[in-house]
Amino acid sequence: MTTRAATRVAALYDIHGNLPALEAVLAEVDSLGVDAVVIGGDVVAGPMPVRTLEVVRSRADTRFIRGNADRELAVDATEPTNTAAQPAWRWLTDTLDDEQRIWLAGLDLSITVEIEGLGSVLFCHGSPRSDEEIVTQISPDERIAPMLSAVAEPFVVCGHTHVQFDRTIASRRVINAGSVGMPYQGEPGAYWALLSNVVDLRRTEYDLEEAAALISASGHPQARGLIEMLRNPPSGEEASSHFERIASNLENNG
Repeated sequence: MTTRAATRVAALYDIHGNLPALEAVLAEVDSLGVDAVVIGGDVVAGPMPVRTLEVVRSRADTRFIRGNADRELAVDATEPTNTAAQPAWRWLTDTLDDEQRIWLAGLDLSITVEIEGLGSVLFCHGSPRSDEEIVTQISPDERIAPMLSAVAEPFVVCGHTHVQFDRTIASRRVINAGSVGMPYQGEPGAYWALLSNVVDLRRTEYDLEEAAALISASGHPQARGLIEMLRNPPSGEEASSHFERIASNLENNG
């Protein structure tokens, strides 16, 4: 799917129901005169899903793609096999209504935006062919190149692994916008990308104590762990190594 041309595009990925982080980023986006926002998937899987979804859906300048956590909330989806993930999944499916879940699961896998001064940019969540394939700042080129083989666009923006990077793979410039709501960057904040004639990987500060209070009051079954993660996030290097081990295990197990 190709959308109309834009001059400045904000890429907001992996919000994960962190409303204070989202609102801080949107305030900065609006102050910068951005004319389009791409929400890059995994919007609601976190402590404030309903209000987070209402905020992003209310904006006329916003385009959406689907993340793996959005797909897993489909009304006909089965409970995760990972027992650690089951309480949060049940809480989310109880909190969201059927219309919201159907809308999230039905989003496009990717979109292409023409950005003036930059060119054609493909936005996806995991990889251009999957909402859950793993691409990190240290992924071997030979593992990622097949994921890009059918891509015509010179720029690809992804998320999923919650760590910003900007690298070239198989003659494509691949950018991870980072995570607004649950970053793994070693420093608290909300991470996102601004694309114009240049690529600007950004970090926005917000009130962590306000977020912690709202998360505590949300009823989310993993509230304590979420607060700790926001206050003391792992480094990008730690997170990338963790995701690469997952990718290697998936490859080895077929």
